[in-house]
Amino acid sequence: MIANTKGGYNDLKYPTKHNYKRTKEHQLWISMLQRCMLGGKIQQKYPTYIGCTVSDNFRHYSYFYEWCNQQIGFGLDGWTLDKDILYKGNKLYSEFTCCFVPSNINKLFVKGEGNRGLLPIGVTYHKLKKKYYAVCSRVGGKSSHIGSYNTPEDAFYAYKKVKEEHIKHMADLYKDVIDSRVYEAMYCYEVEITD
Repeated sequence: MIANTKGGYNDLKYPTKHNYKRTKEHQLWISMLQRCMLGGKIQQKYPTYIGCTVSDNFRHYSYFYEWCNQQIGFGLDGWTLDKDILYKGNKLYSEFTCCFVPSNINKLFVKGEGNRGLLPIGVTYHKLKKKYYAVCSRVGGKSSHIGSYNTPEDAFYAYKKVKEEHIKHMADLYKDVIDSRVYEAMYCYEVEITD
């Protein structure tokens, strides 16, 4: 077995390149390992990856390779590996916590913590009008203004209602192509004021 400097092991059972390009499996594996490197470049740039780890099985390229090829959505254009839709707040990349989802679904769960400051998710403050606004991002990056409110809590609860409805709508749109576990997780997903 050949050790990989990024914390993974490759036993050379499966190819890492095809026509001088990294295979999809190898590209995903290396990217996953890099996200979990304590103090690495990715964690420095994206602090949400701090605390992420990889299961013992996923550290082995041959296991990860085989797992990928058995998953719904693997290899489809625009689909991404996700670790926290099935289990909200999850920091472990594993065969039980990961799945593949269309990027449109993956983007639904981006929290934008670096942009919003101390306000709850989905809430902005207009200094001149002294109002809190509930704003919900839609697929394609467009934001939709929900309304203005006197308190951040009222704005958040308006956002929560719209966001959860939108997640269910997207689950229904993709129901026939996504893993049933993803569909169920989306239908049960709750936006919390602490998100």
